Amino acid sequence: MPVHDTARLLAFADTLADAAREAILPYFRAHHSVTNKLSDGRFDPVTDADKAAEREMLALIEREFPEHGVLGEEYGERPSRSGYQWILDPIDGTRAFISGLPTWGVLIGLYYEGRPLIGVMDQPFTQERYRGWNDGANVTSRGATKPLKTRACASLSEAIFATTDPYLFQSEEAEAFARVRGKAKLVRYGYDCYAYCMVAAGYVDGVIESGLKPFDIAALIPILAGAGGGVCAWDGGGASQGGRVLAFGDARVRDEVLTTIAR
Repeated sequence: MPVHDTARLLAFADTLADAAREAILPYFRAHHSVTNKLSDGRFDPVTDADKAAEREMLALIEREFPEHGVLGEEYGERPSRSGYQWILDPIDGTRAFISGLPTWGVLIGLYYEGRPLIGVMDQPFTQERYRGWNDGANVTSRGATKPLKTRACASLSEAIFATTDPYLFQSEEAEAFARVRGKAKLVRYGYDCYAYCMVAAGYVDGVIESGLKPFDIAALIPILAGAGGGVCAWDGGGASQGGRVLAFGDARVRDEVLTTIAR
């Protein structure tokens, strides 16, 4: 395993986030084009802002790290020649974005040989930036930077949980989610990547979702892990490729949720 230049890579992730922020903000709460990616009656929006931000980030990666691979939501995959792969979601929470709600974010993750290495979630409108790496995480907000730390939570009955949409879940997934929702103290909906960062910050205790792609979760795994929590699949395995995902701040809640899901 090589020694990674984490400081340099984090600084470059900040550069990517700065570029995405500048590309996106002119479109937020302003007139712009929204296109539906799907033709089967469902709605999966993409905006001019998504495309502009990803183009800016791709150009910077090509200039600074041409040997690195990229997987982006809008422009697909470019193979890696070095083991490093940037995972980009220019706007996670596009539905919130087009609704004028400030709960979307720019997701920038970096994998090395398929393993999460660093992650950034930037909220351009509120000017919050959440960063995670192998052994730490922090947030910059209102000009101040401070460490991120998940909070202790002994049981699901004491926990605040979140999911983007209860209708993510179908059949047995919906039944499993209903069991979790029935045990949790409180469940909140509709916050996309922002909810995961609230787990890292110690305000929320978990997020449960299904049907995620790698670019939905890659940046968030290092942030949660660096803050003392984690992200796993519903079977307790790794979540780096997305799918059915559980983010948690306290391992005791993780274990109870996994048991509740499996029952």
